[in-house]
Formats: sequence, structure tokens, C-alpha cells
Amino acid sequence: MAKKKVEKAVDGAAKATKKQGKEVDPVRVFAERVRDHKELDTRWAVLQEARVEYFRGKDFIALLRAHPELIKPLGIEAAIADVDLDVGNILIRRRLIVRCDRVSKTPRPGKTKLSKWPARIEIYPEQMFSEKDSFYAWAFERRRPLWQTVLSFFVPVVTLACCLFPIFPHWCKLGVLYFFLAFLTLIFGVLTLRALIFAIFWLALGKRMWFLPNILAEEATMSELFQFMPDSKDDEPSPKWSTRIAFGAVAGLIIWLVLVHGPNEAARARYQKKASNIIDDILTWKPKALSAFTEYPFRTSNLSLGLNLSECFGLEPYG
Repeated sequence: MAKKKVEKAVDGAAKATKKQGKEVDPVRVFAERVRDHKELDTRWAVLQEARVEYFRGKDFIALLRAHPELIKPLGIEAAIADVDLDVGNILIRRRLIVRCDRVSKTPRPGKTKLSKWPARIEIYPEQMFSEKDSFYAWAFERRRPLWQTVLSFFVPVVTLACCLFPIFPHWCKLGVLYFFLAFLTLIFGVLTLRALIFAIFWLALGKRMWFLPNILAEEATMSELFQFMPDSKDDEPSPKWSTRIAFGAVAGLIIWLVLVHGPNEAARARYQKKASNIIDDILTWKPKALSAFTEYPFRTSNLSLGLNLSECFGLEPYG
């Protein structure tokens, strides 16, 4: 009975939009709002050799129960029993989502539990929405936001600017050089600091604590990318003392070898001079330098051509 009420409400909302002269699918609008909602946790996985974005059924149900206003475009009353499951089934029938299952049904070697977010998924035979241990992949293309359009315009501009870097003014070259040196120093400094903090926590307490856990994630959003603390606790058992001592000894040995057998001050000065010379050549290069390389080969080629002709015809070289 509840299922029929939901379907009638959706059909009524679609007819109302058509009467107003708007060709808008309320189900598609609802799906886009849910997909763009910040509280819906999603991940990326491989489905039939294609990367797709997917979510868990329980997260979808929790989102609709926490935000019943999301169902308003469908014209459905949130008080209807099992309305969340019915809405999920409507999305499946409209082919906006596809129910999937994990490919690997056993834990990875060294793990005791299955991964909460599998990296590879496959289509589930029974396409019915369920809240229990189910995954659903979005089956429609997300609308491109404005910032992506602007970025696609600036990519060729930046590429062209990189190609024209040798003919930039000297002050502009210095600005670009110092900016990227500072940027690379910041990146490697943050990565080194988080690795040191992880090593200290792991060796001393046996805890796996990664600060900025999503800094290297490919599918993370901007808010998730700069998340400072990890959002989940480490459920894996702590390593043994013997393992931590062994890794600490190996790390200490590597550091000692680097300090003892590393280059001395004279060698470092030579390397620094070579690097500075290369940078100076790049900064001081001008288009006029091409004339010195084009004139000399032209003259030598003419001279060699004259010598070859004189040898062929038995003539003495001119001059």
C-alpha cells in the first residue's frame, strides 16, 4: 500500500511539472540533490573496468531520515512507512543507481575483516534496494560545475605559458621559480612531518595515526583533502614489540649510514654550484642566444660545402 502511494506521488509530481511547461524529472532532481549532499559518504571503485562513485544503503537511509526535506521534489510524505526503501527502488527502476556487491568476499591477507569500502565491485543479480550491507553506484553523469569549466579554460593557457617560460622577463622567472620552490618545500615538509609523527606513534604506542589522512587521496573532495584528524579509529591489532623494535633498528641503521657515508661539505658545495649554474642559465637565457647557435653552423656548413666541391672538380679552395 505504501509503495503504491509513493509511486502515485512521484507520477503526480512529474505531471505537475509538465503542466507548468517545465521538462524536469523530479526523480532526477532528487537524485542530483542526494548525490551532491555533503553528508552522504561516497567512494570510488572499479565496476566492469570503469571507475564509478558509489554509496552504502545504510548511509542513504540515514541521510533521508535526517533530512526529510530532500524528498519534497518527489511530492512524497516522509511519514509513509518504508518510504526510504521505496525511494531507493524508484531510483533503481529509473536506472539512476545500480545495486552492486563486492568482488572479493574474503578479507585480504593479514586482515581479519572485510573492507568497509571495497575497491572493486560488481553488479548484484537482484536489483532491489536494501539497507543491509549493500552498495549502490550512481548510473548518471554529474553536471559539470562552473569551476570545472573555468579550469578547463585555464589548462591550455597555463600549458602555453609553461612553453613560453624561457622568454619571460627576468623578474617573472624569479617569481615563478621562488613560488614553485616554496610550494614543493611545503609539500615535502608536510609529508615528512606526517611520516615522522606516524613513526613515533607506531614505534612508541603501536598506533597507526596518520594526520591529514586524505592528503594523497585521488577521489577526496577539498574539505576531505585538508581534514586534519582521521575520522575512523584503528581497528587492527597493535604490532608486537619485537616487530616495532626491529623496524626501529633498521630505520636507525639507514639514518646512520646516510649521515656517515653522505657527501661532505666540498661535494655538497660542488653539487650546489652545478645546480645554481643550471638555474642561472635558465634565468638569464634570452631569445638572442639562438643567433649564436644558428650563425656558426651555417658558416661551417658553407665552408665544408666549398671544400667538397673543390675536391670534386679539381679546383683550389677560394681564398
